[in-house]
Amino acid sequence: MSTTRARREERHRDSRPAEGPGVNRRILALAVPALGALVAEPLFLLADSAIIGHLGVDQLAGVGLAATVVQTAVGLMVFLAYSTTAAVARRLGAGDRATALAMGRDGMWLGAGLGVVLAVVGWVTADPVVRALGADGPVAGFATDFLRFSMPGLIAMLLVLAATGVLRGLQDTRTPLVVALGGFGLNIVLDLLLVYGAGWSVTGAAIGTSVAQWAMAIVYLVILGRAFAAEHLSLRPSVAGVVAASRVGSWLMLRTLSLRVAILTTVVVATAQGPVNLAAHQLTMTMFNALAMVLDALAIAGQALIGKELGSGELPLVRALTRRMIAWGLGFGVVTGVALAAVAPWLGFLFTGEDAVRSAFTVAVLVLAAGQPICGLVFVLDGILIGAGDARYLALTGLVNLAVYLPLLAWVHLGGAQGTAALAWLWAAFGIGYLASRALTLSLRARTGRWMVTGAV
Repeated sequence: MSTTRARREERHRDSRPAEGPGVNRRILALAVPALGALVAEPLFLLADSAIIGHLGVDQLAGVGLAATVVQTAVGLMVFLAYSTTAAVARRLGAGDRATALAMGRDGMWLGAGLGVVLAVVGWVTADPVVRALGADGPVAGFATDFLRFSMPGLIAMLLVLAATGVLRGLQDTRTPLVVALGGFGLNIVLDLLLVYGAGWSVTGAAIGTSVAQWAMAIVYLVILGRAFAAEHLSLRPSVAGVVAASRVGSWLMLRTLSLRVAILTTVVVATAQGPVNLAAHQLTMTMFNALAMVLDALAIAGQALIGKELGSGELPLVRALTRRMIAWGLGFGVVTGVALAAVAPWLGFLFTGEDAVRSAFTVAVLVLAAGQPICGLVFVLDGILIGAGDARYLALTGLVNLAVYLPLLAWVHLGGAQGTAALAWLWAAFGIGYLASRALTLSLRARTGRWMVTGAV
């Protein structure tokens, strides 16, 4: 009996109680550390928002606008993590660790190259981009400063994305947790020192974040450099491998582009509603991202586990994992929604001293809470299908979802609502309408078996 066959039979014996505690343990072994890493990031971003928020409404609104642009750039490149996780996991499941690491190495080189290009473009075009999004006056000035000085860290952030994908594909979510805690903790310390101690305002926050991001990237380079050396892999990239990584990520980039267009157009509408609603929207979007990251822990477990088990041909376990993660996603969505609604009246006091911003923020958070079960389902199914490599379907249905959302967003913009009511309708359109459209298309795909393709590729 071959070694590969013996390993597969051993995995099959271990996974026979497909609906039992073994499935739960496998999900939790990856999801819990991933949850720690994912929660660390938005919690520190929330602290970052609190630091900026107490400088004033213009600073908070400006940073909110600029942060959306940075997050859009990073979000478009998230395929560096997602496609790498799925590809590495499949190769690992097929018993080919050396090729898995080589694919990860090429993905990291692709991330570094894309980061340099985006950083240069972002520095040069910062001011026109901010003004194109509708900002002017002091808000535009703060947004431009934050955007420009965030660009050096963008290169490091894309390296971190690719490296994180490699480790997740290798079924290691603990190392990213440690790196995230250290990096984002350093970010808060630097923000406090540079924003208040040095008096650099929003520029200090951007520089502090960039330094922390480079510290994280260096740690990953050391860790994975040792792994490459253990497999006798050269650090030099394979041109064919880099090209292959870019091709694999093209569908995921299109899928992500539709998501980012939805978020950016939502910001444009919020900007048109005035500085108060824009500031409240920025805080609400930060909360949305924080809760989405919590729910995304299951999606990350899905990417790693589904990719690995499809690589090893374990279809019964794939089905069991899918059913269990869907149930957990819905359950977590209900729990986070109830918790968010309960604390909504007091959240605003953590981030701003402006009564008008707090009032609008509270109403938007209540709407956000109502959509959390839908969000839980969306993130889990998205992770499962990414892990399966079903990127083409995700990309095409993402365009369908956007086509449904944009008319709804236009209706909100032209509807004539003012003040807090306008922001509430905006979040109803995004946090419920758009997510419900995504939940429908993802659920329809999950009901079929066409995405369950086995093998190393």
